Parts: sequence; structure tokens; C-alpha cells
Amino acid sequence: MESLLHELDHLENDFDIVEYFQGLLIDFSTGRECNTEHYEPLREYFLSNPNTKDLVPRWIRVNRNLDQFWQFIKNKYGTYAERRQFIWSEFNPLLEYLEGKQRLPPEKSISQILKRFDHGGVHFAWQKALERKTHDPEGAITLARTILESVCKNILDDIGVEYNAETIKLSKLYKLTAKELNLAPENHSDEIFKQILGGCSGIVNGLGSLRNKLGDAHGQGARRVRPAPRHAELAVNLSGSMALFLVETYINHKEQ
Repeated sequence: MESLLHELDHLENDFDIVEYFQGLLIDFSTGRECNTEHYEPLREYFLSNPNTKDLVPRWIRVNRNLDQFWQFIKNKYGTYAERRQFIWSEFNPLLEYLEGKQRLPPEKSISQILKRFDHGGVHFAWQKALERKTHDPEGAITLARTILESVCKNILDDIGVEYNAETIKLSKLYKLTAKELNLAPENHSDEIFKQILGGCSGIVNGLGSLRNKLGDAHGQGARRVRPAPRHAELAVNLSGSMALFLVETYINHKEQ
């Protein structure tokens, strides 16, 4: 599935992916060229998501591949026009749901900037974190830390600052990055800026600790604390805001 999402990286969200899926089925059922290898992973993608699986048309659920779909659609409707209309109407509930779930403006802004910056799969990790907030909070929390770690490492690599990639902790990575971008609290005399930048450092340290406590990167005991979607929402939003701040500061730093 990840390889497919890489191929569809130009699509910004699940709404766009559903429209692509819809178009693929229309093209296939009306004799037009399409990528037939995408049907099964797209089907699995939406059926594996508890937020969308019940909105996926029943005929997609029962037709596991395009050969089965072809037998279904050719027997149900004889004309291309009928097939198009049927597929459009069947996808409408899922599209309406996703349209109501469209990203908030801050999420769009973060996505646009990270896509521009995108080194080392940062934008892809952001996309996956957004998708997992509801149905996989642990995975989303782990990705929230990964996003910040990747942004810091890529900025330091571009600047030419050396660090031990195998052992360095997120808190140290951020401290090095903040120093290079003049974001360290001790570099400022104004109390308001010191407070804000100190808060930024606290957020990064907190995300690192949260990932160790609630993420899926380590084994857990019987009394483990399970994160709720609201915890993942907080972690991902904080990570995205900090990543946006770091990238925009770095872009400004380079331009000057």
C-alpha cells in the first residue's frame, strides 16, 4: 500500500484518492486505458479504514479484483453512460463524507510547505500521520516524532552540521537545529520570545517522551496506556506546527 501512496503522492488527501479510484473504475468499465494494478490496493486501503469501510460500495467489497468487477458491471449495465452514472452515484456517500472531513486550513498550509521542503519522506510521513489519527493513534504518535526528527536532520544535513544519526535523541537534534536557526531561547533577550521559544523546546521534548510512552515503536507491558484519537490529534498537530515553523525559518535563513 505504501508503494501505491508514493505513486499517488500528487493527490493531497483521501477525497482525491477516492476520486481517482472512481475514475479508474469508470475508465475500466468504459474501455479506456487505466492502471489495473491499483484496484486491489485501493480497495484494501478504504476497507481497512474503520471510518470509510462502511461507505465503500457493496459491489467493491464483494468483487475482490477487476476480473470479478468486470463480470458484475458488464452484466448489470450494457451502455457506457449507464455504467458511468452508476459508479458516480455509488461513490457519492463516501465522497460526501470525506468532503465534510476535508483538512482544516492549517493542515493544508503545513502540507504545502512540507511538500516543498520534502526531503527524506517528510511530506509522506505527514500524510500518513493525518490518516492514522483516528484509526491508529499509536502509529500517528510515532509518526509525529518521526516528522520532527526528519525535519531537524535534513536541515542540519543541508547546513553541514555533524551529529551521530544512530544515537542522537530528538531533544538534542532540536537543540542543534534551534542553535543554527537562532531559535534557542538563550539567544534572545526579550522575555516574550524567550518564553515562546522555550515553549517550542518543551513541545519537542514532550513529543519525544509521548512517543516513547504511547507510540508503537516499543514493546508494552500488560498495564500499557493506550492513546485515544484526541491524543494523536494533539501530537500530530503540534508536530506539524513545529515542522512548519522550522522549515519556514530555515527557508528564510537560506534566502537571507
